[in-house]
Amino acid sequence: MTQTPLVADPNATRHGGADRKIVDVAVGVLFHPDGTFLVTSRPEGKPYPGYWEFPGGKLEAGESVEQALCRELHEELGIHIGAVTPWKVEVVDYPHALVRLHFCKVFEWSGALEMREAQSFSWERLPVQMQPVLPGTVPVLQWLAEEQQFEGATHFIANTL
Repeated sequence: MTQTPLVADPNATRHGGADRKIVDVAVGVLFHPDGTFLVTSRPEGKPYPGYWEFPGGKLEAGESVEQALCRELHEELGIHIGAVTPWKVEVVDYPHALVRLHFCKVFEWSGALEMREAQSFSWERLPVQMQPVLPGTVPVLQWLAEEQQFEGATHFIANTL
């Protein structure tokens, strides 16, 4: 692994030890025409329940990031997405898994949002109001703050960690 991972909960025991396999995850940052972006809560039964994140999920064998994102957003949210714009990649070392998050921007989709995993959703803008946010979400908020030249971003980001 060439990228230094973001370490979530550094004092927690890592399941699988130091030689854990990286899990690739496709993540969608969905934007409304008004500039808001979608965040969803993590459902009960998964690590970090109630934390807010950008939706997505694990790549299955042979899937591209775009294919996985299309499948996951349909399974979780009931929508069909249009073009996917690959954006950034971040490695996060969680106690339960070592993940490589492939963040993609999504501006077009069809269908009404259905929270098929009993999660909640919110259309947000900076600074996000929904708390707490998942550690892997924090870099995205920083990138958005930089793109939008958001005032006070450093203070906000520091308070989410």
